[in-house]
Amino acid sequence: MIRQPLTIPCEGALLAATLDLTESVDQRPTGLIIVSGGNEIRSGAWNGQAQLAARLAKAGYPVLRFDRRGVGDSEGDNAEFTGSAPDIAAAIAALRAACPGVSRLVAWGNCDAASALMLSGGAGCDALILSNPWTFEPAPEPTGPDGASPPTAAVPPQALRAYYRQRLANPVAVAQLLLGKVSLTGLANSLLASLRRAAPPTGLCAGMARGLARFPGPVSILLASRDRTAQTFLAQWSKHDPRLRQCPGASHSFVESEAREWLFGEILKVMKA
Repeated sequence: MIRQPLTIPCEGALLAATLDLTESVDQRPTGLIIVSGGNEIRSGAWNGQAQLAARLAKAGYPVLRFDRRGVGDSEGDNAEFTGSAPDIAAAIAALRAACPGVSRLVAWGNCDAASALMLSGGAGCDALILSNPWTFEPAPEPTGPDGASPPTAAVPPQALRAYYRQRLANPVAVAQLLLGKVSLTGLANSLLASLRRAAPPTGLCAGMARGLARFPGPVSILLASRDRTAQTFLAQWSKHDPRLRQCPGASHSFVESEAREWLFGEILKVMKA
């Protein structure tokens, strides 16, 4: 596997990027763009995106990862995910230029990177892998890389109920409650919020749905079952969407060993299609 650093011009700034390639002459005609979520750098949580890119490159698929403007090693101002369409477009052009043999391009984004790909109508790619799309509006306090922070009032009641079903099935969480290590006031407020009627989809989620409807290619929507971001998305999305896939026991960045293998397998299926 060959790992190459790249710099990519984007509206007057330079993006830092990494391209992973196979050493074999039998490079496959499908490439992957990894779009990082939040302000996460291109290596991903616990180097997860870099490791996944290396595995795919060894299987013959070129993979490009990049830091959005204002994030990590990249220049420019951070326009957040809603302003990242030029960054994604620049990364796509860079992969096509570096690998002229690539005729099919897949993009994978986690969290608000998935949202950015949806809002952009697929950003000119041929297939999309969208994991744990971000639908909070306005955004609550950011979730840690393990997705384990408690839900807030911004979370739809359906997602709150899913969260507490999981907590009640967790002996450690029940023990913390019995030992008085949980704020009863906060718990009561959150439980009351879970009894509210389901709210309509947010404006952000509706925009994501409209953008995705414009995309003509195949889409895979991957959800981590323990992630409140995924739970909140699912509360506002059709549960009958055949493109949905859920990974039991997975947290936001799929850091668990079983979740990492599941994620790799799901991405590989799209790459081979």
